[in-house]
Amino acid sequence: MEHPASRIRCSVGVTAHNEAANIGALLDALINQHLYQAEISEIIVVASGCTDDTVPIIERKLAEDERIRLIVQPRREGKTSAINLFLQAATEAICVLESGDTLPREDAVEHMVRMFADPNVGMTGAHKIPVNTPDHIVGLFSHLRLRMEHELCLEIPRLGEMIAFRKVFDQIPPDVAMDEAFVEALVVKRGMQVRYAPDAVVFNTGPDTVSDFVRQRRRNHAGHLYLQHKYGYQVSSIQNGRVLKIALKEILGAIRLVYTLFLMAFLEGYARVLGWYDFKVKQDRHVVWDMAWTQKADVGAEAQRRLGAQDTAPMATTTNL
Repeated sequence: MEHPASRIRCSVGVTAHNEAANIGALLDALINQHLYQAEISEIIVVASGCTDDTVPIIERKLAEDERIRLIVQPRREGKTSAINLFLQAATEAICVLESGDTLPREDAVEHMVRMFADPNVGMTGAHKIPVNTPDHIVGLFSHLRLRMEHELCLEIPRLGEMIAFRKVFDQIPPDVAMDEAFVEALVVKRGMQVRYAPDAVVFNTGPDTVSDFVRQRRRNHAGHLYLQHKYGYQVSSIQNGRVLKIALKEILGAIRLVYTLFLMAFLEGYARVLGWYDFKVKQDRHVVWDMAWTQKADVGAEAQRRLGAQDTAPMATTTNL
């Protein structure tokens, strides 16, 4: 497959503090991105106050790909400070910014950056998917919250963890804690569009304890309130009416699921009673089945539909089967 003559070049920035467990996999994922309209010209990692093996791992990666550059901050001065170092070093007009504790899917950069072919687009954001197990309550919190955030972003983008933007500013004020929201505010103020890229998937790990969950949500909400107070910008996630609408949708879905489970359990029990009656009383073993005709009514049409889909998208159909 030929690449388009004019590709959209971007600088990728990674902010990291003690990310030895993830930074190698993250850089591998960025090096091996599947790109068509987009092109990564440089990958700049800002390692802030790292006391583990983050820096040595990055230094080993420098030899593998000449696009990787390393900036070391001796002391941890906050994410905003690290982002400003990236902005100073970035050479491209389109910047992709990612946290060091995340992992992009192989096509994430492509799905985000190709949107900048439209000159009205000033910022795009990825679809966050948690890797926490939903088997315990806090992991379930992360899955539920990000699912609700995804629904919110489909209506009004609220971007984070992995974003792309036009470099129409030189730095972020040091008093701003919510960097992604501030970039969003700047883009909107300049009359450009903020778009959500639901196909640009980035994986991240949420809190594992209730105290960490509360700490994270408390910090984020305080940062958003400060942004609203000082800069007059309100992110969609603190617009309570919109959040309540999505929450009600989740509640109605849960009620429907519980109702369906109870109804299915009742019908299963009723059918088993009838089956017991047939076997014990009527001594009917149903050797010749009493057909459930609705089960067969649409099988031909459904088979034709699937075969047609297989002709147009064989890989996707094979996966679904």
